[in-house]
Amino acid sequence: MDRPMEQGPAMSSRFRFVDSIEMRARGGRGGDGIVSFRREAFVPKGGPDGGDGGRGGSVVILADSGLATLADLAGRPVYAAGDGRNGGPAVRTGRNGEDLIVRVPPGTQIFDQATGEMLADLDDHEDSFPVAEGGAAGRGNASFATARRRAPRFRTRGEPGEERRVRLELKLLADIGLIGLPNAGKSTMIRAISASRSRVGDYPFTTLHPALGVVAVGRGRSFVVADLPGLIEGSADGAGLGHRFLKHAERNRALVVLVAPDLEIPPSAQYDLLLRELESYRISTGNDLTRLVRLVLLTKIDTVADRASVESLLFGLPKGSLSVSAMTGEGMENIESLLYGLLEEDADG
Repeated sequence: MDRPMEQGPAMSSRFRFVDSIEMRARGGRGGDGIVSFRREAFVPKGGPDGGDGGRGGSVVILADSGLATLADLAGRPVYAAGDGRNGGPAVRTGRNGEDLIVRVPPGTQIFDQATGEMLADLDDHEDSFPVAEGGAAGRGNASFATARRRAPRFRTRGEPGEERRVRLELKLLADIGLIGLPNAGKSTMIRAISASRSRVGDYPFTTLHPALGVVAVGRGRSFVVADLPGLIEGSADGAGLGHRFLKHAERNRALVVLVAPDLEIPPSAQYDLLLRELESYRISTGNDLTRLVRLVLLTKIDTVADRASVESLLFGLPKGSLSVSAMTGEGMENIESLLYGLLEEDADG
């Protein structure tokens, strides 16, 4: 069996998050059949022995859980699979063209660029979709021989492969999404509870792309948490980075809202602003993200002067809100189990 080709990285994706690209895919052309007759000593009129061509290779998009961005697919004009080889004498069939395997992160949706139709939704690792089929092989003259037509002198050519323009859209697959304003402490939180290596800093939009972390809460118990970039007012209408990342929350099973005491507006106002953005997103897209909000965390309580001040800030937030400091560990003792419990509640519901 021929080994499929794989796309080479066009550029490093280490610091680039790309969640939408357009690509042109072209299946390989099928190989031609040939006209040939046996040439053997003492056999003046050998029969037809022209072989069939090989089929063209297909462009196949494959979900790979080792990837988190579409960045490596950018900058390549055409993704073309291999052509089939022509047939040969002695009824030899040409080699099939090599399939081209294009690897994408799970959560990638494939849309036909011309019609807007969604062709596939690759949710799981190793889900695949042939986005451009290879062309059919041509037939050699041997395949046309019959009892009445013993010496056909014709063949057929291979057919061109399918060509299609598609758009790939990535929606990250995570169990829990962390949302909040810039500098609300999401990156610090995800680093504290998982193996994520999100960069942190005290300036807006530190998180330049969503980061995923796997949180282990015991033997056989783990979940994936997404650190989504900070929202700002007007995100649902396209302001800042938030608009392009709100879609990643659609596949979360639960959302955790993070508010911080050291931002320009108080935690209660941050919470109200975030809910307005989620509601605006629902109105513009029809996707209700407010139903996913399960918990509110008051973060960075190490920056608050005393416990009485913390309690006062909690009083302005929804009932059941918790106060934590990912920097000092205060309130973090059972946070992983608590978040895992949100998912169990979701499954029971």
